[in-house]
Amino acid sequence: MSIHEIGRRTFLGAASIAAAGIASPQNVFAQAEPTKPRIGLILYTVREHMKTADDIARTLERIREIGYEYVQLAGWEPLTAKDLAKRLKQNGLTIVASHTGWDALNKDMQKIVDDHKELGCTQLGGGMPERYRSAQGYVEYAKETIEMCKKLAEFGMTFSYHNHSYEFTRYEGKTGEQILIDCCVPNSYNFEIDVYWVQHGGGDPAQWIRKAKGHVPTVHMKDMVILNDKQTFAEVGEGNLNWKSILKACEVSGVKYCIVEQDTCQRDPFESIAISLKNMKAMGLT
Repeated sequence: MSIHEIGRRTFLGAASIAAAGIASPQNVFAQAEPTKPRIGLILYTVREHMKTADDIARTLERIREIGYEYVQLAGWEPLTAKDLAKRLKQNGLTIVASHTGWDALNKDMQKIVDDHKELGCTQLGGGMPERYRSAQGYVEYAKETIEMCKKLAEFGMTFSYHNHSYEFTRYEGKTGEQILIDCCVPNSYNFEIDVYWVQHGGGDPAQWIRKAKGHVPTVHMKDMVILNDKQTFAEVGEGNLNWKSILKACEVSGVKYCIVEQDTCQRDPFESIAISLKNMKAMGLT
């Protein structure tokens, strides 16, 4: 079965949820007003320094001292949501999003919702389990995510899809990421474009941010360098990505937060996040 037949036969049921068919990327998303995003940090970057309650306390202090005001969560063991919310407030840090496992969210949505209410966080996000990584699987994933987002909406919460590079595998000429965009309908899921992984997959980060215009509240920022003949992560502004193009796309696409994430660092991660923050401020972000 071709990807076009899959789109017609499999996804029409999901699209009818919102009384709409599969819309084109140009028509799916609302128009976004140009705006300059704010800088944030996903705590995953400093995960090795968040293994105990004392670690977390010191790490949050250092993040604020470096100059960050906005953070994205990626788990918070060993603290409770209530304890973490208190510590973040004490350090003047505001939660703008959370990275959550898609399977966990479907398995125990109420607990996750309750925790995020305690944290004051309404924007959840995550990636795709490996079992969906096929032409038909992307459509099925989109269908199930739309249903999940209907439930989240009842709690005033949203879900943003975070890409890696496998979404840029092509199925009869169409990438998995494009399938997800084509399947999205108004008021369903958003996108959290990770610029490094788009580039890693052979795509243009700015182009994909624009494709999700109006539905891309957060963008993950990390740079790419070649080290020992291999692509690897670098601080924003220290590598080869086209930041002028990326930041312009963020402005015109309604991105609210440009969130620093560095999967691995070649130096102390606190030094890395400080470099990224300094460079992003030099680029005109605040």
